[in-house]
This record gives sequence, C-alpha cells and structure tokens, in this order.
Amino acid sequence: MTSPPHGRIDVTAEVKGYYRVVIENPPINLADPEFFYDLRWLIDTLDADEEARVVVFESANPDYFLAHYDLVTGQDADRNAAGPTGLPLWPDLTTRLAERPYVSIASIRGRARGVGSEFLLACDLRFASRELAVLGQPEVGLGLFPGGGGTERLPRLVGRARALEIILGCEDYDAETAERYGYVNRAIADDELDAFVDRLARRIAGWDRPALALAKSLINHNSSLPRGRDLVASQEAFFGTFAWEATQQRIARVFELGFQQPGDTELRLGDVVGELGQAVTA
Repeated sequence: MTSPPHGRIDVTAEVKGYYRVVIENPPINLADPEFFYDLRWLIDTLDADEEARVVVFESANPDYFLAHYDLVTGQDADRNAAGPTGLPLWPDLTTRLAERPYVSIASIRGRARGVGSEFLLACDLRFASRELAVLGQPEVGLGLFPGGGGTERLPRLVGRARALEIILGCEDYDAETAERYGYVNRAIADDELDAFVDRLARRIAGWDRPALALAKSLINHNSSLPRGRDLVASQEAFFGTFAWEATQQRIARVFELGFQQPGDTELRLGDVVGELGQAVTA
C-alpha cells in the first residue's frame, strides 16, 4: 500500500478487508487542507479495493481525536473541486463514507468538535472512551455555523430538540451523555475500547461483502441520508459567516486566548466559548 500524500494519517491493513487509520497531525489534530486531501486519498484507496469491508478511525493523541477545523489554513483547501459524487471536497468525502459498501467506525479518544464532530457523524458507527472522549459543536458561539453536516446529521441521530441544544448551546459533551443522546453508539471504558472496536471490525471483515453492502444500502435508504445540495448549502453558509464583523471579533479574541494551540483553551473550549459569550454581552 502507498502512503497518504501529506502524512496526516497512518493507514494499516490489519487483515483482508479491514483497514485501521490513525489520525496524527500534531500538536492537536486540526482538520487542515492536508488532512482533507489525505482523507480523499484514503477513500479513493478504499473505493479501489473490492475486498474492503471495514475501516476504523482512531487518534494517536489521547487528548484530541480531531480537534476542529483549522481556521488559519482551512480556507486554503480547494473545497470546490468536485469529487466522484459531483459534490465539493468535504461533502463529497462524507457522502462517500456514508454511501460506500464498506463500514466506517470511529473509535473516539479525546476531543472531536466542529468538523471533527461532523466527521464522526458521517461515520457509520461511533464508539467513545468513557473517560477521554469529548464531543461538541462550538461554531455558533464563535459567530460561525456548523457547515460540515452537523445540522443535517445530528437531528437524524439525536432528534430536533437535542440537536438544537448541542448546536446552539455550544457546550462540550462527555461520552456518557453522548451515548444517552444517541450522538455515539456506546460509551466504553477506555481500557476496553480498543479490544471492543477491534473485535467488531474483525467480525464485520469476516462477512461476505455483497451482504454487507446490500444491508448498508437498505439501511441508508430507510434512514434518509442528507441530500448533497443541503450539505453544500451548509458549507457555503459556514464560509459566508467569516465576512461578519462580529464573527471576526469573536475569532480574534479566542485566538488571543490560545485557540488552536495546546493548552487550557483547547482543552476547555466549550467552557471558553461560553465565557466569551458572557463577556460580549456583559
């Protein structure tokens, strides 16, 4: 197997049909353009493998699964370059993950906020470390908008009221609350998470691919996946918010506090966004 072009992920073929992907983009696993391009390389690789049955995503950093969108370099990505679905870069990637015949599993340690959360939502299955997983959608508190599928996928998983709570409240959610809401499949003790996910992935890798593909296709049909045009509209709305003066002020302030750097602000981002909102309205 060749390597991803930018080294933001490490990919291992565990057994026939089972891929393991470790996200590794120090210091805090930001979703930058290189990560998007590596993910496109990965999905192209899986699409070309007629034996692919399951792919597991995890992080090399126990504090950050996929922290959030990189607001410094993120707009450098050629996000409008259409992929095989005909959609722009990010909607294409998440739509392909949801629609392809192989199963995607997120094994979550650390923080997954913003587009990190939206990446998890695009995966088929999500299992979270009870002690270490933290999920959230902080965009509205920064004057932004969840533009990577959060407004489309969260209501389908947790219901309208809880989706509104998560997106408008901008708080961090621990694994047990996320499990109760339906944000993740299960919260699992951290020392049991790897073995649980590996056992499930190997089990799925042992099934016949046509049966897997048909079952997933029928579930997708009956559970109503987001429409491509809705995902594109959300992405356009997200980037449109950067032109708002109030958004620029909020983002500038959170960078002054240590945003996108290792430390207290990123570890407590849900609290920090709340404190920022209180300061603005005081």
